[in-house]
This record gives sequence, structure tokens and C-alpha cells, in this order.
Amino acid sequence: MFYESFSYQAQSWNHPRRLVAKVEWHWDELFPRVGFIVTNMTGWSRKVVKFCNGRGTAEQWIKEGKYAVKWTRLSCRNFRDNQARLQLFALAYNLGNFLRRLALPRSVKHWSLTTLREKLIKIGAKVVTHSRHVIFQMGEVAVPRELFAAILNRIQRFGVPPPLVQRG
Repeated sequence: MFYESFSYQAQSWNHPRRLVAKVEWHWDELFPRVGFIVTNMTGWSRKVVKFCNGRGTAEQWIKEGKYAVKWTRLSCRNFRDNQARLQLFALAYNLGNFLRRLALPRSVKHWSLTTLREKLIKIGAKVVTHSRHVIFQMGEVAVPRELFAAILNRIQRFGVPPPLVQRG
């Protein structure tokens, strides 16, 4: 990767601005990937690109929260009610990320929070209770039985160990 910074003025701009260019060469590609950032930040070009990439990542997380958890739906008239509602949305977002990052098998690690919500959380199911056992019945349309069992196994591994008994 190569980084370079230079001044540039487009016809519609009233003064020149700083551009930072990032050029990436990949072994299996004929042409390099080139990206430009228009900025007023000072400092090393590599650090400007790193900062902007981090900001872009954070904006993607915000967008994911807006669409998957719908945390922008703060329709209460009272500020405290909206505050509590936003905290619940943030908790749901964090639980979804926890599930995605730590409990999903490798084959579905790439699922977005929206996919996770649609395939694992918002599904119809029926709980049938018998004298000796409880059966959780759900259609295999969204998630195959083996995948659901693997996810439950991974979640179960995070179980809290029993408390230590002190003997005196």
C-alpha cells in the first residue's frame, strides 16, 4: 500500500483542498485499487486513512443498529421514556452482536443483525410440555435443525458455573 497527499481544486470549489490517496496492489489483480479522501485533517496520510476507515466502520455499526434494531423509533413524548427506550435498543444491539460474534458457527458468522433477527428471533415456534420433557417445535424453513442445535450448544457453553460451596 502506498499513501500520498496533495492539494486539489475542483472547478466547483472556491479554494484547493487536501486529498489523501491510498493505492493498494493485490497479487491477483491487474490494476491497483485507488481511493481518495477529501479532508482538512493534518498529519500523516496513513493516519488520516486509518481514522477515516475507523469512522466509516462506526457509521456502518450505527446504520446496522438503525435498520436491524430500529433504534431511531423514539416516539414517546417524554425525554426519559425515549432515553429508556434507546437504552433497551442499545442492549438489544449488544446482545445481537454478542450472539453473532461468540455464538454463531463459522458457516453463518457473516450474518448481519437483520438476518439474525429474521432467521433466529422472529420465527414462529410452539412449546409442547409433557410430563417428562419439554419440546420446542419450529419450522425448519429459516434455520436447519443442525444449525439451530449448534447455536444452542455454543450458547450453553457460556453458562454460569455453579457457585463454589465454602466448607468451614
